[in-house]
Amino acid sequence: MRIIAVSYLRLFWAGNPDAEQPLKSWVDEAKKAAWNQPADIKDQYRNASILKNRRVVFNIKGNDYRLVVSVAYRYQAVYVKFIGTHVEYDAIDAETVEMEH
Repeated sequence: MRIIAVSYLRLFWAGNPDAEQPLKSWVDEAKKAAWNQPADIKDQYRNASILKNRRVVFNIKGNDYRLVVSVAYRYQAVYVKFIGTHVEYDAIDAETVEMEH
């Protein structure tokens, strides 16, 4: 998978150093993956939540952080839509959130 907007993840872990290794691991695993349907993601990440609009929520660092992405299966691309703490995640709508530029 190609990951669009890894820069957002880098910015996030710059301010949250404990998230750096778990996010780098996720990036590495996602780049090697070939997800063609939501079930492929669930096979690899049992705790991932599949939402509407091709959205997926990943628990990062034992659920300390939440990562919301949009998956374009046909193009083998993952778009980062949100990264934040559990509290920050609870304040957003994971099905519509977009990264702020």
